[in-house]
Amino acid sequence: MNTPRRTNYEGMLAESINFSGDKGDIIGGYMARPLGAGPYPGVIVIHEAFGLEEHTREIARKFAAHGYITIAPDLYYREGPGELEAVRTIVQQNGGVPDSRAIGDLEGCVNMLRSVVTFNGKTGCIGHCSGGRQTLLFACNTRSLAAAVDCYGGRVVTTELTPSQPKAVIDMVANLNCPLLGLFGALDANPSPEHVARLEQELKKHKKNYEFKSYPADAGHGFFADYRPSYRQEPAVDGWQRIFDFFARHLV
Repeated sequence: MNTPRRTNYEGMLAESINFSGDKGDIIGGYMARPLGAGPYPGVIVIHEAFGLEEHTREIARKFAAHGYITIAPDLYYREGPGELEAVRTIVQQNGGVPDSRAIGDLEGCVNMLRSVVTFNGKTGCIGHCSGGRQTLLFACNTRSLAAAVDCYGGRVVTTELTPSQPKAVIDMVANLNCPLLGLFGALDANPSPEHVARLEQELKKHKKNYEFKSYPADAGHGFFADYRPSYRQEPAVDGWQRIFDFFARHLV
């Protein structure tokens, strides 16, 4: 009689959630977490400028499958409800998500992670596009992160300041409080290679712990987005390997 092969149990729970964000506001989001005793590190996934779409939920589930308790907050929650495109238009008309509000909402994500009994106490943050900028913004304005990943965050280097975004993130780098991984495309216009070089210069100036990788050839903005024509398989696959290696070294 053949003995059935034993395999390690794998399972996850993924669901919509509500939690306390900036100034105690109740906002929405999405959580995906591995089932099991843990302990597991936490990851905050910040959505792109398009809002909390299915692509971001897929990323959250990907992290959960790799052993991370993951929260993807809806930073546009207050501008809803409604169709995501209409909500995004309202956000844009209002000058974008206020930086102070984003920081408060992301701090709320950390508090939510701390409420999960299988959480190991270490939190990372990752974002693409505008979410990359907000990842770096948060990392420069909190002591709650153990690692941060900026995937081609635009408008980090800018002189276009607004009441919602009154200070350029490049001018906050002196306060960066955790290791940073930056992934960029050489064909990107925002951030351009010049912007990436300027950010690296500032990180070196303040002796920050960082790792940068810029992909050449045809990699531009959105090369991770496998649901858009901008997707580029080779840099995306390499980028995911770097992300999981980086988080494993700083969160596990």
